[in-house]
Amino acid sequence: MAKFAIYVSLKAKPGKEKDVETFLKQGAEMSKREAGTMNWYGLKEDEGHYSVFDTFDDEAGRDAHLNGEIAKALMANAATLFSEAPQIHKIDILADK
Repeated sequence: MAKFAIYVSLKAKPGKEKDVETFLKQGAEMSKREAGTMNWYGLKEDEGHYSVFDTFDDEAGRDAHLNGEIAKALMANAATLFSEAPQIHKIDILADK
């Protein structure tokens, strides 16, 4: 069972929704190269509201992800794509199915 996660809340700038969706699809592909990332989800929550949820077996995998290529790309594109700074939450998973 994955014990660690990250939840990132994203709010697209008006007119940038398709660009955010493309970015999230690219992030999913990039995550396949991260050995410590167990699951990676790009989500559309509501019009203009998106999120990322990913899981890790250990803190080392989560830290590697937070310092990896996807995180760098997120921060490099934040001012262009998002109306607010991405809200990054470290989460501990207590139970799963």
